[in-house]
Parts: sequence; C-alpha cells; structure tokens
Amino acid sequence: MSSLSQYKADFLKAAVNGGVLKFGSFELKSKRISPYFFNAGSFYRSDLLQSIALAYAKAIIEAVDTTGLEFDVVFGPAYKGIPLATLTTYCLGVLEPEKYGSMCYSFDRKEAKDHGEGGNIVGAPLKGQRVLIVDDVITAGTAKREAIDKIRKEGGIVAGIVVALDRMEKLPAADGDDSKPMPSAIGELRKEYNLPIFSILTLDDIIAGMKNFATEDDIKRTEEYRAKYKASD
Repeated sequence: MSSLSQYKADFLKAAVNGGVLKFGSFELKSKRISPYFFNAGSFYRSDLLQSIALAYAKAIIEAVDTTGLEFDVVFGPAYKGIPLATLTTYCLGVLEPEKYGSMCYSFDRKEAKDHGEGGNIVGAPLKGQRVLIVDDVITAGTAKREAIDKIRKEGGIVAGIVVALDRMEKLPAADGDDSKPMPSAIGELRKEYNLPIFSILTLDDIIAGMKNFATEDDIKRTEEYRAKYKASD
C-alpha cells in the first residue's frame, strides 16, 4: 500500500482484516450490485475502534494543515456518529494535546428529552460554535442534511463534514438510466451547503491499496464498477 499515506494504508488494512471492508457481490439500497461493501458499524472491537478513531483524527489534522479547516466542536449524528465523534475527539487530544487538549464533542438525540437537562443535544453546547460533523458514510445525504439543520437550529455554524469513505459514486438518475452523468451525494452536499467534506478513504484509495491484498478478479470488478458509476463531480 505504498501509494497511500501511512494512516490511510493502516486504516485500509484494519478495515480488511476486521471484515469491515469486504469484497464479493452486495446489493445496495440503490439496487446496484457492488463488488465491495464497507460497514463502519463493524468497528465494534477495541483494536478496530482504535484504528478508525486514529484515522479520523489524522484525516482531520491533515485537513486543518492543508485547507485551513477550523472548528470548535466535534459532532456525531445519532447513532453511528456518536462513538465516532467521541473517540475522534479523544484521539485528537492525544495526538496534539496543545491544540486539541480541550476539544469538545456533542451528539444529538433522535427524540428530544422533555425532562432533566432536556433538549436535542448531549455534550458541548453548539450556539456560536464552529461544528465539525463526523460520521461513517454519505449515501443519499439525508442524514447529513438533518444533522446540519439540527446544528443550525442550535445556533451552531457547520464547519465541515468528515466521513470514513467516499465511494465517489454517482446518484441514481430519476429515470433509472445509469448511463447518464450524475453527481455524487457528497458533491451535491458540497454544492448545496458550500461545505468542505473530507474522507479517510476514497474508492480510488481502496483500488490503489487492493493491489497489495485482493485477488485479480476483485480488483478488476471494482475497477469496472468505478468506471460504470463514477460521479461527474
């Protein structure tokens, strides 16, 4: 995996060894048959949790260094985003304590609490804060739109979004014609909200790394899938 930066290569290796990234034949929600499947919900083992949290933290630090990203709070949309945001905040503080030693995190409730402290948000208040959303993937973008809406209703400013994987895959056309050029869900969100969106891995990264561990057939099918469904953005 020499063509990838070290943290990306380490994350890809952990994802494959832990069964988080699998190759085969998988029917997606879009009804497309994908030669690979990434399930961030499978990072439930201690060593895998460490690998994904470190990868998120390093991807964020890289984004700060290369793009000038600025944020005050790490936000994890319920439910998968909650452990991701929590552990990423912890790892940021470990990796760069002078800069992130006091970094805060928050997450939302699916339903507002009407007793105790009440409200929709658990953790750091969002009002007036620059909020970085951390989540697993962006499929249609619906969940991210809901998170952005919640953050803004709390008075927060969305600084950007970080996901584990960018499939670089075009959205299905309304008429079902997959030959039409179409943007990705990530591209649509970027355009709609004018937000930076970062990922630990892209499909290009996976294909670059596959050459070190996957079969020729898996590589060929994944490259063909990329060519067929690659987004126009």
